[in-house]
Amino acid sequence: MQPPSSVLSPAPDADLASSGQSNALDSFSQLLGALYETAYDNTTWSKAVALLRDQLDANFVTLIIRPDTSDQAGSMITAGQVFEAHSGLRSQYSYPSPFVDLVSDKVYAIDDLMRENEWRQSLFYHHFCEPYGVFHVMGADIRTLDNGEFKIRVTRPESGAPFSAADKAELTRLLPHIKRTLNIQTRMLATESVGMLYTEAVSRMMVATIILDEKGQVLQSNQIASELLAEGDGLKVYQGKLVASYSTESRELQNMITQNLARQQKPIAAGGTPAMVEAMSLSRPSGRVNLGVVVKAVPSNEWIGGKQRPAVMVYVRDAEKKSEVPLKVTQQLFGLTPAESTLAVHLANGLSLEEAAEELGIRHNTARAHLRSIFSKTGVRRQTELVRIMLNSVSALGQHTLG
Repeated sequence: MQPPSSVLSPAPDADLASSGQSNALDSFSQLLGALYETAYDNTTWSKAVALLRDQLDANFVTLIIRPDTSDQAGSMITAGQVFEAHSGLRSQYSYPSPFVDLVSDKVYAIDDLMRENEWRQSLFYHHFCEPYGVFHVMGADIRTLDNGEFKIRVTRPESGAPFSAADKAELTRLLPHIKRTLNIQTRMLATESVGMLYTEAVSRMMVATIILDEKGQVLQSNQIASELLAEGDGLKVYQGKLVASYSTESRELQNMITQNLARQQKPIAAGGTPAMVEAMSLSRPSGRVNLGVVVKAVPSNEWIGGKQRPAVMVYVRDAEKKSEVPLKVTQQLFGLTPAESTLAVHLANGLSLEEAAEELGIRHNTARAHLRSIFSKTGVRRQTELVRIMLNSVSALGQHTLG
């Protein structure tokens, strides 16, 4: 006896329900993927916000990155019609939004905050919602670990369904993911900003930095290094690797790099001896002063894998490179006049008093008078001491940002 057909195959309604759940799960998964992608690429927020709008069946979704203030327009990302840009003072402040002083990480609909007739009569609705086809509003404020405040606002037209308890529950489920993404992003951006400052400081101290990957290939270099490598006087890049001008020195350099690459592959145990720093001098075909080179392995991390990862750092110093000390900063640090500051910088760059006077087009006696005044203001007695305090001061850090 054959079993009933209903036992052999699922009912059509069950197939539809299963298909609908699968599609909903796929959409939710796609949205989460887009959200976490923004953590390392904040240019993809538009895509994530658009998917959020689709997920919540909204006509607009807006992520407010920086709220408006009375004298500065805020920053936001909106999926939907682009709102009119305002310049100068924002007239919005004559019509305060009802979505203020919200409890963080809690979802509110407009009917949680005021009655429908109050909403319809509010100036905020008339000026900033009704013209854009916005009637139903749902939102939440998000506070990140660094105490930053972000706001998410979701809207529908009056012809759309009011935001239900299920809609609020869905946004509530999404809030922790949005918050984690913002936490990761703000922390990464803060780390990148600090890293840029350190990189800039090293460049301003006239140190060339070259990062090599796990194969010894040049991965990245700062501006000072790029200029030095382009000159090819003592050090250059050949087939992606650092090469000295002379074969003997080049082999020694490659040996140092190879040894540091080997060390980089072996993480240092807690409390262990740090990786050895190795140095050498590179001759220059031009006859100029040798380049000083320091090679050091980048501390390894078991979480960082894959190709083209930083493995070795190479520092290069050109002793003949002139220090680009800003005159105004030098004046402020030592209380010098513009003329005294200019002379001090020339002396710091290795010129004698006579050479500096000739370079500046002033008489030798005038230069000596400036030098006596500089000695008095800086508290030094010899020109060599002046050069030392100039080169060791923070003057170079006051340069304009390197391009």
